[in-house]
Order: sequence, then structure tokens, then C-alpha cells
Amino acid sequence: MNQDRRDRLRDAAVAVLGGAGGRGLTHRAVDAAADVPPGTAKNYFPSRDALLRAVAERCLEQYLAVASTLAGSGAGSGSASASASASASASASASGSGAEARSGAEAGAGGVPEPSARPGPAAFLAGLLRDVAGPGRTRMLAYLELQGEAARRPWLAALIDPIGAGDFAAHRHLLEAAGLPAGSDGARTLTLALHGAVPHLLAGAPATLAAAGLDDLDAFARRLLNTVCPEETP
Repeated sequence: MNQDRRDRLRDAAVAVLGGAGGRGLTHRAVDAAADVPPGTAKNYFPSRDALLRAVAERCLEQYLAVASTLAGSGAGSGSASASASASASASASASGSGAEARSGAEAGAGGVPEPSARPGPAAFLAGLLRDVAGPGRTRMLAYLELQGEAARRPWLAALIDPIGAGDFAAHRHLLEAAGLPAGSDGARTLTLALHGAVPHLLAGAPATLAAAGLDDLDAFARRLLNTVCPEETP
């Protein structure tokens, strides 16, 4: 089969699921979104379950691409790339840290300090959250729909399970690679906090965002790191 057309259909399926929800995910809707002749999506993905599988696979690929881009941009390199690679090898969503450590502590937006080992990881995490509220919004909406579908489809739960589990492993690698002492419990807290932020960012309700500290994502990321990895006092 034509791989370009297959990817086009998968992107369309993500857009349909994210935009119209589970009830809107039909072969006809995917054909229309991809601007292909009727019946094309059914030729590539014969059943609705096949469409859901295609969405799950595409969401993972897109998330890994975002992580790789952030790792190679101003958010940093080094341990970010290592974290992305570790998560990708686990077939999961990737994460990582960023720029080289700077000496001393700096005060960031919102008065949250940036210890020397933390600016890179904080910038990377803030970048992931910005993607949720921006370019990755449709993908994340589709993923949340997948989670709902997975509650009724064990095979889909098994398919997306490594994605969520991989986040925990990747965030632990993020902290370890940056030399931040958090351990497994700290990585779990970090991951659950990030996961919990996603629905609020998608809803975009200003009072809730302000109450959660999500109206300033840079400060939120720094504060979160300071919570899971408290600075050692002399």
C-alpha cells in the first residue's frame, strides 16, 4: 500500500477523533478529512478497531517527534536525547532534559528559582506542556478519547499501555540524567502532575489554569521540579 496515503489517512483519523470524539470516528469522516475518494480509509483500515489502532500508533509517533524536536532545540540536547531514545525503545512517549547546567541559582518568572541543574529539564517540560495547549492539542484530545475507548476494549488498553508506562520511565531518566535526586517516587509524582495538567490545558478555563499555576508554564515546570527534587540546604 501507498505509505504516504496511509500516513495521510492516519493523520486524518487523529484529527477526526480529536475533533469529533469517538462517535465521529467513521471511515467516511476520515475519507473526507483526508480528501480522498470514499472507501479509501476502509481499504487501508477495514474496521473501526483498525482505525483506533492507527490513531494510537500515529499519536505515539507524533509525540516522539515532538520530544525529539524539543531535545534538539533550545530546550537542550544531551540528556534530552538520551531520555527520548530510552522512551522510544520502550515504545512510549518520550521526555528528556535540556541545556547544559549553569552555575549558581537564578530567579525565574513567578519568583521560582532555577538551580544550576534544572533549567534544561524545566524548559523541556514546559515545552511539552505548551505543545499540549498548542500544536499538539488535537493529538492529545485524540489520545484522551483513546483512553476512554480503552476502558471498554482490553486490546486497545494493551496497545496504549506502553505509552503511559513509558512516560514514567522517561521522566525518571530525565531526572537522573540531570543529576536531580528524585528516585522512583519523585518520577511518579512528576509524571502524574504532568498527566493531571493535560485536561486543564485542553479545556483552557482561565480561572482553573490560574488556580493550578498553569497560566505560566515555565514557572509551573520549575516549581514542579523544585517540589519533586527539593534543593539540599547546606
